[in-house]
Amino acid sequence: MLAELHYPINSLKGEQLDEYLEKGWFRMGQTIFTTNFLKFNGLLYNAIWLRVNLLRLKPSKTQQKLQKLNAKFTVEFKPSITLTPEHLILFNKYKNHVPFDAAPSLTHLLYDDKFSNVFDSYEVNIYDKQKLIACGIFDLGRDASTGITCFYDPDYQKHSLGKYLMFLKIEFSKNQKMSYFYPGYFAPNYPMFNYKLDLAKPYLEFLDLSTNLWKPFEEYIYEEIPLVEMTQKLEELSACLTKRKFQHLLLKYEYFDADLSPTMNGTGTFDFPIFILCFERDNSISNPLIVYDVISRQYHLVVCDVVYQLNNEMIKPDCYNENLLQMTQHLFATESAEAMALVISRSLQKTVEALNS
Repeated sequence: MLAELHYPINSLKGEQLDEYLEKGWFRMGQTIFTTNFLKFNGLLYNAIWLRVNLLRLKPSKTQQKLQKLNAKFTVEFKPSITLTPEHLILFNKYKNHVPFDAAPSLTHLLYDDKFSNVFDSYEVNIYDKQKLIACGIFDLGRDASTGITCFYDPDYQKHSLGKYLMFLKIEFSKNQKMSYFYPGYFAPNYPMFNYKLDLAKPYLEFLDLSTNLWKPFEEYIYEEIPLVEMTQKLEELSACLTKRKFQHLLLKYEYFDADLSPTMNGTGTFDFPIFILCFERDNSISNPLIVYDVISRQYHLVVCDVVYQLNNEMIKPDCYNENLLQMTQHLFATESAEAMALVISRSLQKTVEALNS
């Protein structure tokens, strides 16, 4: 699964949280999810999961500079989430200042519609005398921790309190003898999350989707983004199909992350963000699709059924948004674009001709 959501029943602490974090999962309200692809303003991006190796970590010049800059403020750690009126007011002030869509409220961000917390959460508060000016929430496992959110008073923007909070969480986790701190993901070519790359770059690691291994970030190659590889491979196959005069469409899939929705969670919806649709668009049948899997390094010919017909009036020529799909059959796999094109153009074309005769 490229996008998945789980609902912890009673608690998610200790080694269980460590296991999720190591596989590239992250907290969302009172759930925990993973995804490898993101969509912002109608554009697709990769989610590259990050962690800081605390066993190797040494204080950086940036961290020392921020500690000196903010030395006059009081820092307080609490083994719980308090959500006082001060916190709620501060979050709303922060939310109205930032240039992105933040959660509607701090309560919604941390709890959704639940009334208890299944995570072992800590809170770090920063005060200017008696005034709360910044807060960070993070969760603890047994050998790892993960940053959940940071918010601060925009009037103190020159103090870089968001980044300072991240360093405070990292330092706290290291003092607790933990091995890793997980700040979530960054998205190549989408600068909103790039600040995470500057936290502790010499000790930063990323989860390589193709091998499912954590590697030093210094080995990360921007040109080998999974989404780019998927696109290039499908374009190569499209060229082969065009040469054989086989009708097809290369499309982005609008609902690749549908399984992250509470209403669709667990239904196993189709989660590839881009695919080749064999033949023409037709809502009345489930046409075969071709995807490229960067993990197996293979093309896969599959059949998807329509889970829900959306009757979308805004059909986009380069985007499939008329139906919610679910993979029901796996027909063929190969590493070769030529081999896949040969199988499709011969086998599927014969099937269609037989049905139409």
